[in-house]
Formats: sequence, structure tokens, C-alpha cells
Amino acid sequence: MISHFPFPEIRRSLLQGVLTFTALCAGMASPGFAADPPPEVGFDQKLGDLVPQELTFRDETGAEVPLSSYFGGKPVILMPVYYKCPMLCGLELNGLVRALRGLKMTVGMKAETDFEIVTFSIDPRENVELASRKRKQYLAQYDSPESNDGWHFLTGDAAAIDALCKTIGFRAKYNETTGQYAHAAGLVVCTPDGVVSRYLYGVEFEPKDLRLAVVESAKGQIGGLAEHVLLFCYKYDPTTGKYGAHVMNLLRASGVLTVLLLAGSVAWMMKRDREARLPAPVEGAHHG
Repeated sequence: MISHFPFPEIRRSLLQGVLTFTALCAGMASPGFAADPPPEVGFDQKLGDLVPQELTFRDETGAEVPLSSYFGGKPVILMPVYYKCPMLCGLELNGLVRALRGLKMTVGMKAETDFEIVTFSIDPRENVELASRKRKQYLAQYDSPESNDGWHFLTGDAAAIDALCKTIGFRAKYNETTGQYAHAAGLVVCTPDGVVSRYLYGVEFEPKDLRLAVVESAKGQIGGLAEHVLLFCYKYDPTTGKYGAHVMNLLRASGVLTVLLLAGSVAWMMKRDREARLPAPVEGAHHG
């Protein structure tokens, strides 16, 4: 349709606009690849499962808290770690901090206001004092005092930990020789009512991916037009735990953009024609 448009300069502008729009959507995608984990270790997809909110843990102050105290109003980010982990868990937490700082800086989205973060230890031997130290460490890195009450570091007994890990599909194996856990890396985003909604894998989390996961998990309660445009251009891939450009959505969006550009061009031409039909001002004429 664009190729038959009668004005070459407008035709070129329309085509350039469509191609630019498509490139912007496609260029923002960051596909990922998931390696096959050992059989005892993994992060299985449990999308749609309900987190058992009656489970009780201890928060960083030592108080016993049911998981239900973190759900109900906002999406909840769950991150299974263990606080004495010598490498991987620290990388995950540092990656989350960078993503959180990016969200705050770019779109003003932050913990406590837009979502809750529940980091919990998978090691039942870890205590409240260790959880409290870790919380202070990562809150200092986050550097968002108004968000402090939105990031929680929990410990619990083996039964509660196992039940929560099973619900979100997190499988880890303890090595008696090294005293360490072999485990996968990633986080889970749940809806406000506790339904498992999205998985983000790895130790680095793109602010874009985290933002979209929170927006989707909030069922439209967070974010405006920009978020909905991004969600239209991106489709969640559960095999990678990332968002990628969705071809059909891009084609539909390009089609809509083409129609809008054509309509705008027609309106501009009609306005130009009306102005051309107006009588030219007479030279030397003046108002008395």
C-alpha cells in the first residue's frame, strides 16, 4: 500500500517510520539461552501455582511472619539464596541491586511502592543475625531509604523452606564435603495474590525484564502507556525466563503505525489544499 502512495517524499517517510518502529521494538529484545542443569539442581517452571502463604518464616528482626504478610497489595519478587554462599548468591543479589537501581533511575519504580522483595535462605541452619547483616549490606547498595521496608530477608525451618522451594520449582543439592549448595540462579515474580507469574534466570537482571515482569504480575495495576506498549512488543519466553520481540505483534504494530501515518498524511494534504484555495492577500492592502 505504501509503494502506491502518490507522493514519493511522503512514501519514503512512511516506510522509514514503519522500519524504525519495528527496529526499535526488535532491537530491545535480549534473548537468552538456558543450559541443562544437573538432574538434582534446577529451576522448574511452575507458572500459575499458588504460593502457600500460610508458611511461616522469621524476618530479619527475628519475628515470626507468615508469607501472607507480604502478599495482597503488590507483586512479590521471591529470591531463593543462602547467605553464606561464597559466590553465586552474592552475584544474584548484586545483579538484583543493579536492576533495582536502574528501575528507580529510569522509570521511578521501586520496592515497597511498586512491589515487595522477599529474599529467603534455602539453608535451615542460617540464623536471623546473618539475615540482618545481609539485609543491611544490600539495602546500603540499593541506596533507596524509602524502599527499605519493601525488601525482606527471611530464614526458616526445613519444612517451610522445602515447601516454598517446591512451589516455585527451585531444586538445590547440599554437598556434605564442601558444606555448600549446588543450585540454580534466578528469581520468581508473583502476582499480589500469590500466583507464580514470571521467572527471570541468571545473575544479571535487565531492568526492562524486571519492569515487564512486575507490570504483568500486577495485572495492569502498575504502569501506563509505555509499559503496555512494551508488553505489546515483547512476549515472555518461559524457556529462557526473558522477554523477546514477538514477530506477530511487531507486524500488527507496524500495520497500525502505517494506518496512523497514512491518516496523518492525508489530513496534512487536505489542510494544505484548503490553504492553497484561500485568496492571496492583495499587495498594499491595509485595514482602515
